[in-house]
Amino acid sequence: MSELTTMEPQAEETDEMTPEELALICDDRAATYELLARLFREEVDQELFDRLMVTDYPVTSGNALMDEGYYQIAKHLSNAWVDPLMKLSIDYTKAFLGSGIDSYSAAYPFESVYTSEKRLLMQGARDEVLAIYRSCGLDKAESWTVGEDHLAVELEFMRVLAQRTAASLRAGNEEQAFSQLATQRNFLEDHLANWVPVFTAEARRFADTLFYQGLVNLTEGFLEEDGALLSALLSSEEE
Repeated sequence: MSELTTMEPQAEETDEMTPEELALICDDRAATYELLARLFREEVDQELFDRLMVTDYPVTSGNALMDEGYYQIAKHLSNAWVDPLMKLSIDYTKAFLGSGIDSYSAAYPFESVYTSEKRLLMQGARDEVLAIYRSCGLDKAESWTVGEDHLAVELEFMRVLAQRTAASLRAGNEEQAFSQLATQRNFLEDHLANWVPVFTAEARRFADTLFYQGLVNLTEGFLEEDGALLSALLSSEEE
């Protein structure tokens, strides 16, 4: 399991990177995407909780939402003494699973809920992202029971592509690496950035713990920064 990492450099600092420096940034991006995907996929278990307790959380990332998210997560964990896993499980259920009564009883982390007219699951967004996954030679693992347009799966897709980009850079295939970066930028702009801000705004109303308040802030802030980074990298390559 990956730990939270410091954020990548500011966009204006990307012009003079070596392939290895960019590969290291992609490693860090992949690590953060991996952890965010895990936190949204299911409740925190003991192994993950223990890792989170010994993680060093950045104080200044360059993004206000990320800074607030790191602070909230760290503060919650510093006060997590009595039944910490139970409290997080209850809040996860309340915030992201709801009562099942209707589509407004929780912040359901599915793109279809936020992009379909009637807030229904398994709509056009699910088909669109599944087609993108398959075009990259990927499909959802059988062990993942959530739908393809679940936030955890979309974040996991970004993790895989970031890791592939790092591997391409280290293999000396910069053309392939920048093609992979373009896929990530397009997916982030067309999908994640299109619905996650609405989802996180709703999640703030349902989440009671600082931990999950912090998670949604961190996620929104990280996606903002990653989108800016990808755009900067690709614009410098296209010049």
